Amino acid sequence: MKLEEVEAEDNVSTVVRFVLLGFSELPNLQGFLSGLFSIIYMVVLIGNSLIVIITRIDPALHKPMYFFLANFFILEICYVSVTLPRILFSLWTQDRSISLLSCATQLCFFLILGTAESFLLAVMSYDRFVAICNPLHYPLVMSPKKCHQLAAGAWLGGMPVQVGQTWQIFSLHFCHSNKINHFFCDIPPILKLACGDTSVHEVSVYVVVILVGAVPFMLILVSYSKIIGTILRLPTAQGRAKAFSTCSSHLLVVVLFFGSASITYFRPTSSHSAGTDKLLSLFYTIVTPMFNPVIYTLRNQDVVAALRRLWLKT
Repeated sequence: MKLEEVEAEDNVSTVVRFVLLGFSELPNLQGFLSGLFSIIYMVVLIGNSLIVIITRIDPALHKPMYFFLANFFILEICYVSVTLPRILFSLWTQDRSISLLSCATQLCFFLILGTAESFLLAVMSYDRFVAICNPLHYPLVMSPKKCHQLAAGAWLGGMPVQVGQTWQIFSLHFCHSNKINHFFCDIPPILKLACGDTSVHEVSVYVVVILVGAVPFMLILVSYSKIIGTILRLPTAQGRAKAFSTCSSHLLVVVLFFGSASITYFRPTSSHSAGTDKLLSLFYTIVTPMFNPVIYTLRNQDVVAALRRLWLKT
């Protein structure tokens, strides 16, 4: 495919259209990957939608914890839908080109939704902290109005920062190549294509990641340190087991999401390898959202009971 470019004022050729290489290095597996990702997308849509529907129709799940859980699974559907349909389009048509505007739009929504997930996981840990450490104040603290405010803050809180970061990245000139060695528009592979020194932009990325990733993660760790201390002081083994079962699934999701994302964004751009970046990105953008409904279902007896009741009704 030809490199589409225009002449900038300083006589530097600037890319106006990119090519997402994706999985082009695996020509014999295009059909297999197409089928695999189609199945994964259907599993993500069905699994996450099922949990959302259950939390809405089952009165036993009309609690703050499941309100936030429903928001989380809606977010997961949106998060996967930013990247996976584009992957499927490239595999089905073998058309890997993407305009500068479309690339910027995809990156912007990806960053906004990723930030929202980070904030929402922190809100969910706060909900568990209040429920376990301050149970008598829980109905007052986590009122319906407060829950809606926290959810709205999680969804919208990172929007101004990530819109600004996207604008900053795409205000650069891209002259090295138009080939993004990734399956979607992400910051590390895009910065590799920029002209000149990008160290200032890399520092900017690290600062934003600390604000929207590291800070919520530290709040989650503080919340769970207090939660675990409270659980260990519970008088009965049954009470401790129930409390751990409601928290362990959330803690596992937190580790999977923040672990893989932090490795991707905290490494210097010079040390990034395309293969590692793709593997890590697949993990936290596609694989984790696919397994999250299973993680929450297997470890949560309320959700299992609600699924059983729904099954019996149908």
